[in-house]
Amino acid sequence: MYVSIHFTQPTVKMLIEQLQQAFARADLHLVRRISALLDVGKGERVIQVAGKYAVTRQTIYDWLAAFMVNGLDSLVYRRSPGRKPRLTKEQLKRLVELVDVGPEAAGFRTACWTSLLIQQLIHREFGVLYNRHYVCTLLHSLSFSFQKSRFESDHLNEEARKEWWETTWPEILRLAQEKNAMILFGDEVSFAQWGSLGRTWARVGQQPVVKTSGKRKGYKVFGLIDLLSGRFFYLGQEERFNSDRYQAFLAQVLAETPQHIIVIQDGARYHTSKATRNWFDAHCDRLTVFQLPSYSPDYNPIEFLWKKMKQRATHNKYFAEFKNMVEAVDEALAHFAEQVVEIQGLMGLYVETLKTTPVTV
Repeated sequence: MYVSIHFTQPTVKMLIEQLQQAFARADLHLVRRISALLDVGKGERVIQVAGKYAVTRQTIYDWLAAFMVNGLDSLVYRRSPGRKPRLTKEQLKRLVELVDVGPEAAGFRTACWTSLLIQQLIHREFGVLYNRHYVCTLLHSLSFSFQKSRFESDHLNEEARKEWWETTWPEILRLAQEKNAMILFGDEVSFAQWGSLGRTWARVGQQPVVKTSGKRKGYKVFGLIDLLSGRFFYLGQEERFNSDRYQAFLAQVLAETPQHIIVIQDGARYHTSKATRNWFDAHCDRLTVFQLPSYSPDYNPIEFLWKKMKQRATHNKYFAEFKNMVEAVDEALAHFAEQVVEIQGLMGLYVETLKTTPVTV
């Protein structure tokens, strides 16, 4: 016998809400029952649904009949007096492996885990349905924590990044030793008059509001920070970034120090233009340039300085006039130019490499 049943949208919505609540309570019996009803409502044959949930066809018919007569009141089970199932040590080890490789490898269409997804993973892999709140406790006990994710470009060249650490960076350290050179990480940043937003405290449901002029005018800053001394070179301007202004900034840096300088830069067009390359060649007696791997801002410590700059100068601030924003940025630039220890603290793994390949100033 073939039974065709279709639920209205309000009924489907109601069943999905009940299913979510059953998942939250870790009520395995009710999860199976509601899931079976929804599958039948989508047009799946009773014999297929019965096989999927390891019950008889008569059980499916009974669930359907009870729901038709009693509605939500039929979706009730008495609590089992038995002991709740628990994962074994081997299963916990396997769970850690599955979480480590990420949800996409486990068949989910997302890059990051949630407690609900891991609840489903545990149920699917081990037949144990934990309360979602206990899943969080379990993850903490397994040395996982709830963290904010970050973007990573899909253009990353892992071979080039590996070569940077294994070949290019040691070469830079040797050259710095040979020439008694400063190792400078360079980048640029633009500060917009409309300001920037940061996290702040507010009442639940009342999103903080910061006024903005809505003007797109920006203040541009070239910057370089030294690996060892924490010295900060910078140049602010209202004009757009281009090759000529980049060269002028580097000429200013050369004039401020007698040392040879090694500049580590990204692939911005004005860094790699023909005019800039020719300028590098003309100043090769004082200047050596290395390119970071493409799409690797995490390899450039000055990126972290720009974040600190925006927190100090523009986060949650209103600038009615452009000059007010410029003054705030210039104050922050002058402040960090004095904070050499704080800048040195941005160097991270680069400083760790000096333990095996020391560089003298």
